[in-house]
Amino acid sequence: MTVELSYCVVNTDGRDYLLACLEAIERTHPPGVEHEIIVLDNSSGDGSAAAVEKSHHDARVIALEKRRGKAENDSRLLREARGRHCLLLNEDSELCEGATAALLAAMEENPRAGAAGAQLLSTEGEPKPCAWRLPGLATALAGAVFLHRFFTVQSGGKRTRKVGWAQSSAMIVRSDAAADVDYLDPGFFVYSDETDFCKRLRDAGWDVLYVPSARAIHHDQLTTDFGRARRRIVEFHRGRDRYLRKHTSAPERMAVRLLGAWFYLVLALAGAAASGHDSRRYLLHARQELTPARGEGIREAAEEYNRRARIAP
Repeated sequence: MTVELSYCVVNTDGRDYLLACLEAIERTHPPGVEHEIIVLDNSSGDGSAAAVEKSHHDARVIALEKRRGKAENDSRLLREARGRHCLLLNEDSELCEGATAALLAAMEENPRAGAAGAQLLSTEGEPKPCAWRLPGLATALAGAVFLHRFFTVQSGGKRTRKVGWAQSSAMIVRSDAAADVDYLDPGFFVYSDETDFCKRLRDAGWDVLYVPSARAIHHDQLTTDFGRARRRIVEFHRGRDRYLRKHTSAPERMAVRLLGAWFYLVLALAGAAASGHDSRRYLLHARQELTPARGEGIREAAEEYNRRARIAP
């Protein structure tokens, strides 16, 4: 039986964040809208699935035995959901009052809207960039001259508008549109998966929206430890490269890589000149921009986790 809205939450070892996410869903859900909540637990080792099942939340839990990539997990939820619309959420996202109603209203007002992203806020409540122009030569040129925030970032202001792509930490998707483009590409483990999804929606004639009146806190979990950050940086550029290979020519891809490496090298030099700043992250970004296949990312960490889980007593 079809319902109006499916809340689709992916969780990996984020039990406390997940429970707060579910509390926010219940607190902010608009009355009269028939809905369901589905939690996909990505083989967490912190008891997340059991915590949800023991809680008062009326949520269906899909507990994976092996860790999968974000794109594959989001696609699994979109296929399993019964809703005309699906609200994709990370476990560390908390909807603010009125967010769901604003996202549903935006989809109803624009029948060709395939997806719409909320305005994301930091843990402290500050707005964060969360919608951008699609990547390509123009955005790379803007970045190389440090005009990225003015040219590429499309979130901000008070008006709902069409954008290139929106972050999927709190993004509503029209189920028919997702099926039309065959969901998210599982070749992306994490990063650039929603960029590619929005690009394919637009290519198929759907609109992608940014809805500033819908607000959601997306808690900051990025580590300050360089060793752990290394895997994220590797995976970030791996996803970016896959996107460029799918949607741009070889000459454009090479130009984007060179411009991107320049951007990070300038930041590394600036960091080295500033006392107390660590330039290693920017140097790693520059290296991965030029050689995105190099190194081990989050995918390899998940594969190692799965191997250990199989041999554990």
